[in-house]
Amino acid sequence: MNRKTEDKKWGMITHLAAFSAILLPIGLVLGPLIVWFLKRDDSRFLYKQGRNAINFQLTILSISFVIVIFSTLFRPLVIIAALVGILGLVFASIAAMKAKQHITYQYPFSIKLIK
Repeated sequence: MNRKTEDKKWGMITHLAAFSAILLPIGLVLGPLIVWFLKRDDSRFLYKQGRNAINFQLTILSISFVIVIFSTLFRPLVIIAALVGILGLVFASIAAMKAKQHITYQYPFSIKLIK
């Protein structure tokens, strides 16, 4: 398999690893983080994919956490926190499809914690 094909495959896996949150909420960040640690030195493309995925999923996790804390005062906010998590997975799917095309997807709102 050539380098570009490998990059596309692992780029997709990096973003789709966020779906491990279905089993464990922290998997939203841990999934992409593990793939990034394993593949970040293989190419600049994979480094960027992992960095973008981790930054975005950390942003989603932080927003959801804050909303859940505030939901102790106003219960319906729990629904919004769940919707934010689902939105994170939707954007991860979009990013995975872009990685399949060997395009680095810029998530729409993301705190750049990893440079």
